[in-house]
Amino acid sequence: MTDPKSLFQKVWDAHTVRTLANGQTQLLIGTHLIHEVTSPQAFGMMRDLGLKVLRPDRTFATVDHIVPTDQFAEPFRDPVAQEMMDELRKNCARFGITFFDRASGKQGIVHIVGPEQGITQPGTTIACGDSHTSTHGAFGAIAFGIGTTQIRDVLATQTMALGQLKVRRITVNGALRPGVYAKDVILHLIRTLGVNGGTGFAYEYGGEVFDRMTMEERMTVCNMSIEGGARAGYVNPDETTFAYLKGRPYAPKGAAWDAAVARWRATASDPGCHYDDVVTIAAADIAPTVTWGINPGQGVAITERIPDPATASTVDEKASVEEALAYMKLTPGAAIKGTKINVAFLGSCTNGRLGDFQEVARYLPGHRVAPGVKAIAVPGSQIVALQCQQLGLDQIFRDAGFEWREAGCSMCLAMNPDKLVGDQLCASSSNRNFKGRQGSPTGRTLLMSPVMVAAAAVTGAVADAREVFGVKN
Repeated sequence: MTDPKSLFQKVWDAHTVRTLANGQTQLLIGTHLIHEVTSPQAFGMMRDLGLKVLRPDRTFATVDHIVPTDQFAEPFRDPVAQEMMDELRKNCARFGITFFDRASGKQGIVHIVGPEQGITQPGTTIACGDSHTSTHGAFGAIAFGIGTTQIRDVLATQTMALGQLKVRRITVNGALRPGVYAKDVILHLIRTLGVNGGTGFAYEYGGEVFDRMTMEERMTVCNMSIEGGARAGYVNPDETTFAYLKGRPYAPKGAAWDAAVARWRATASDPGCHYDDVVTIAAADIAPTVTWGINPGQGVAITERIPDPATASTVDEKASVEEALAYMKLTPGAAIKGTKINVAFLGSCTNGRLGDFQEVARYLPGHRVAPGVKAIAVPGSQIVALQCQQLGLDQIFRDAGFEWREAGCSMCLAMNPDKLVGDQLCASSSNRNFKGRQGSPTGRTLLMSPVMVAAAAVTGAVADAREVFGVKN
């Protein structure tokens, strides 16, 4: 009998081409996803070297970062954005790459498009020139973001060089309390383990909480593995995974489906396999969480207060808290609840899926966005937008005073017109709260779950959604 192995080890072994002289592994990449921001330079290198794309059938493209969400017609107001769009179209046509363009009705954020098309599948390796590629690990894939030269390598050889990771098992058992969502789970984990805690690791998420999660909730957690320092994060595939994938455009059909499910099921971590580290968290300890600082690990429960640097245990921690508070213009020791906001953003590859909008729409009727607050809701893909429209969710958001936008990355980052102005404070369902992340060098971001964003939008301040809406999920 062979030794028990983790999913990570099984997938790594199955995709190893050879061990390189420097000790790294030449790894076969099963699926390559590209978008308009990180691919132009890689394609330029390919042209300069006279190379072709080795497996265009294994590469899929969409456009997400630079597209304006308040304008569909081209040319875009930003000529640089239009140039990037044109360049991606040209490269995909030249090399025969499938491109989910806006006219296709399938365009959207790359980490939402891959799963909803059934391109993302268990037991595979997935790479994309975007740090949040870890999202796809929710399906039992080993997925990671790569740089421009690595994009070139994958385009040309369908392989790349990578050092093997250690594996940390993170088990969350018990039942989440009402008003606690997948976003709170990952913010709590990052707060607990630190933004550098996952350096050199892949995170395997398991336990009763993850077993009960939907695929969309698992994607939310895996999405932010990178914010915890991990290179990848994954959940073992199970019946929930298979039910999500069945019938999707790129999923196997007929007898091939049955064979695929058997293969996928076998990729799950074996009982008794080796982990380099194990962390166990009690679900009851996780509360609705809000960040107060300038990295995703600087968060508190909605009932807690903003840290006071005077209570820091180390000099470095004291300096970090002082820097964050100075930038965020927050008062040490003050309650996070009640902090006034200017903008509310609901969307991104973290929380821009159908389930996110459905959950918020359960509570919005009868409420209105507070005066002086700009609130935007941005579906993560054109398919999500269509699903929301078919269910009437878009109208619920409009009736509540949200702007309903076209699909794209939007205000998660500053590469399109959706930006903060001055030192505006934004309640955001996205993944990063770095200085200047949302477009203004002095703009401020508070990360939280979609329902918490909605609660902040309608009250005009950081609020406990359990009190505002009577959340009883």
